[in-house]
Amino acid sequence: MQDARHDRTDPSGTSEKPRSRRLPRQVRERQILDAAVTVFAKYGYHEAAMDEISDVAGISKPMIYAYLGAKDELFVACIRREANRLIESISQAVDADLKPDEQLWRGLHAFFEYVNDNRDSWTVLHRQASVQGQPFTSELSEWRDRALDMVAELLARAGGSSEQPVQLEQMQPFAAALVGAGESMLDWWVDHPEYTADALSMRLMNLVWMGFGDMVQGRRWKPS
Repeated sequence: MQDARHDRTDPSGTSEKPRSRRLPRQVRERQILDAAVTVFAKYGYHEAAMDEISDVAGISKPMIYAYLGAKDELFVACIRREANRLIESISQAVDADLKPDEQLWRGLHAFFEYVNDNRDSWTVLHRQASVQGQPFTSELSEWRDRALDMVAELLARAGGSSEQPVQLEQMQPFAAALVGAGESMLDWWVDHPEYTADALSMRLMNLVWMGFGDMVQGRRWKPS
């Protein structure tokens, strides 16, 4: 007897095999990138296997190659997507109509919140891409330049006025220091998971806005 599970008959009596549903390209690419970020974060670039990415994504290796290319191209695609997501998350949190200190606070808070919610994403960006050499370091440098420009713009708005504006170039060194401090705090956070994103972003905000001298004197900045 023919197994009815493998035979579907339409009203005309014609047997036909079930068809797999075709998904839009962007959905397939998102599935692949989600799986790749998970695997790259867990094993690192060199140890990550395309077979495992295929298994996690539920998509065949030939289809992965067709959509996003070989492993190096896939890793670059992961860096680009995760960097864009992080930048967009911070940009959306910063409202230009707010006071300068509130803008900076929201940007810092969005940064720590994003990393807290997307640990694999940050691992790929900060820990994996930075040690793999070219072409990955070039992609990472491009992301850092975008982040520095965004932070420098925030600092320029915070430090200037309509009568005496601050030039963006003047804020670049301070932006580099702030981004570096944020990255260092995130590395420290790995070994101190008991701290929250709120607590760390508040500490960094106070260090930047009030200064270390005010902090040790017990003076604190708080969001309005």
